[in-house]
Amino acid sequence: MTRLIDLTNTLDPANRAKLPPPLAGAAKVVSPAIEYAHPAKKGAEEFCKYLGCTHDDLPDGEGWGEETLTDMSSHCGTHVDAPLHSGSKIMGLLARTITDIPLEELYRPGIVLDVRSWVKPMQEITIAMLDAALAATGTTIKQGDAVLIRTGQERYEMTQPEFYQQPGMSRASTLHLTQQGATILGTDAVGWDLPFGVMAAKFKQTGDKRVLWDGHKAIVEKEAFIVQQMTNLGALPLSGFMVGFFPLKLAQCSAAPARVVAFLD
Repeated sequence: MTRLIDLTNTLDPANRAKLPPPLAGAAKVVSPAIEYAHPAKKGAEEFCKYLGCTHDDLPDGEGWGEETLTDMSSHCGTHVDAPLHSGSKIMGLLARTITDIPLEELYRPGIVLDVRSWVKPMQEITIAMLDAALAATGTTIKQGDAVLIRTGQERYEMTQPEFYQQPGMSRASTLHLTQQGATILGTDAVGWDLPFGVMAAKFKQTGDKRVLWDGHKAIVEKEAFIVQQMTNLGALPLSGFMVGFFPLKLAQCSAAPARVVAFLD
């Protein structure tokens, strides 16, 4: 019998208020703003408006439930980045969008690389860490695998500073996985790369533009899909399971919110 494990964060508009003031502008990547129409309240009004009846005519005294979602990024919550998010050309070809990706490429064998023992806040997840975590799985990365990085960041709430101080992947560590065959790269952190402030400080100090968003930019060299803001990775074995990463079918977009589910025998 197959057991399903939900790896998706809930898109709760209450989370928008949990962002620290400097990040208030990023609310659209946390959750959509949602206007609720309850069947006994605004839903009843809408029902009467469209069906030409009065509240006294309503079956069981209620209309329908409905919600309106606004102010929502295509990168909202647990989401899949299409290659277009990293650049318009990937490996010399036009970058694929969310609607260019067939479902077969989004249902893949999964491996969890548990790097919690070695990572530090706001520091790079190194190749050595990844190799040690891979050795612990007792398997190897095969072409088409989904590699999920368990950093431990999912233990933090959005109200905690640590939530925004994630360890991050670099160009070198990202390519280390894709060159072994990984085509989906997942993380329990809010971002794949180091925090923006860390990258900005490195750029200011060195003037080296290669440090800017280098984990994502590695996809330009070797195509893969990045999945961020995952949760519940601790409920998974290190290998021997399948994962479905099913994004909303948003035409020509660089990403889409997804329901990510692991399938365990």
